[in-house]
Amino acid sequence: MTSNPPQEREIPARTAAVPARAERAVERSDGLTRYFAELREHAPLAREEEHRLAVRLVEEGDVDAARRLVLANLRLVVKIAMEYRRAWTNVLDLIQEGNVGLLQAVRRFDPYQGVKLSSYAAYWIRAYILKYLLDNIRLVRLGTTRAQRKLFFRLNKEKRALEAQGFEVEPRMIAERLDVSEDDVRDMEQRLGESDLSLDAPAPHTEGGAALGDFLPGGGESAEERVADGELRRVFLEKVHDFARGLEPRDRQIVEQRILAEEPRTLHEMGTEFGVSRERVRQLEARVVARLREYLRENLVDFEYYAPGKE
Repeated sequence: MTSNPPQEREIPARTAAVPARAERAVERSDGLTRYFAELREHAPLAREEEHRLAVRLVEEGDVDAARRLVLANLRLVVKIAMEYRRAWTNVLDLIQEGNVGLLQAVRRFDPYQGVKLSSYAAYWIRAYILKYLLDNIRLVRLGTTRAQRKLFFRLNKEKRALEAQGFEVEPRMIAERLDVSEDDVRDMEQRLGESDLSLDAPAPHTEGGAALGDFLPGGGESAEERVADGELRRVFLEKVHDFARGLEPRDRQIVEQRILAEEPRTLHEMGTEFGVSRERVRQLEARVVARLREYLRENLVDFEYYAPGKE
């Protein structure tokens, strides 16, 4: 359960003495103030209490434990969101995205690694905020690749650093410093240097009131792509079921209830049923997954294309 920033309350009808921009600023400030006031009710947890709750969440799927972990770290979300307030005027938007990142962190957190939740969650919170900025700061997305994301945040900073050292900045120098291609640098410079263009703007050299958007290809998958994806999924599941049929009952149950299930059972639940520890179930699952991957590699055409190994 997450505690999202509260809805901004309605402001009375405008008057000539209160400009619209000022009203919006007051509205945002008021909502942020009320949100800060709510955070005072959720104090950070002691390290021992945090560990105890995280263990309950992992082993028992305790929703109340997850709720308490999230609420105790909402202040961390605000702290990180405030670092980007110059890039986005409405801090509540950034807090909202950071809260989603916090939820992901709590869901994935492993209390047995000896790391504080706040240290682990900071990565997820920052990642969701940065993704939001990349997706919304311009009408056209800028950070769709790793190189673009790196250039989006560091291009101008590296330029200023080189200029301060007396260099005449060229794409080659930026590319070497950031480990990207020169084409990536030129592309990002062009994107950052141009303003967004409305798709409703009149298309040049045309008649009849055509707009630029009229000449763009439609988005989404084609019918052929949807059929191909559906067929690939059918073949993949067929091979997984063939693999499961040759397993011992316990391993087959792991495949059906952990790997294929839409709502997988917890390690704790399966460990109780098998009469073993949750760690033993994790080991059994890892072994089955490794065998399944090898089976698919041998029996599914182009398996490495569709499921490449870890980099």
